[in-house]
Amino acid sequence: MTGSLPADVADVLAAVLDTDDPVHAALRRQVPHLGVRTRCPCGCGTAYFELDVGRVEPAPTGPGTVVAAEAQIVTEAGERPGEVLVFTQGGYLSWLEVCSWSEDIEVTLAAARHWLHPRS
Repeated sequence: MTGSLPADVADVLAAVLDTDDPVHAALRRQVPHLGVRTRCPCGCGTAYFELDVGRVEPAPTGPGTVVAAEAQIVTEAGERPGEVLVFTQGGYLSWLEVCSWSEDIEVTLAAARHWLHPRS
């Protein structure tokens, strides 16, 4: 289907999807088949996915729409201006959302890529 996600999307998914979590491991197996259908027009970098569900198994997230992964964005100064959320629908990657909590710091996917610290 795709084989090549934009680097910012691929990097943030790699940082947010924990390798030790079985649900995240199942979602990681979907990434090679993932493409970006569209992005939010505001410039935040939120990406809506397309996925050939016939080529991958669903992750055990349950039915409906689920926040399958999340990570706070932490700046070098220790500020927390937002977060990144990974949504699934029916166990399949659906979209990656960038949320801003700050009016002072611009939060985009590019900024998240730079500031994101994977959970320990």
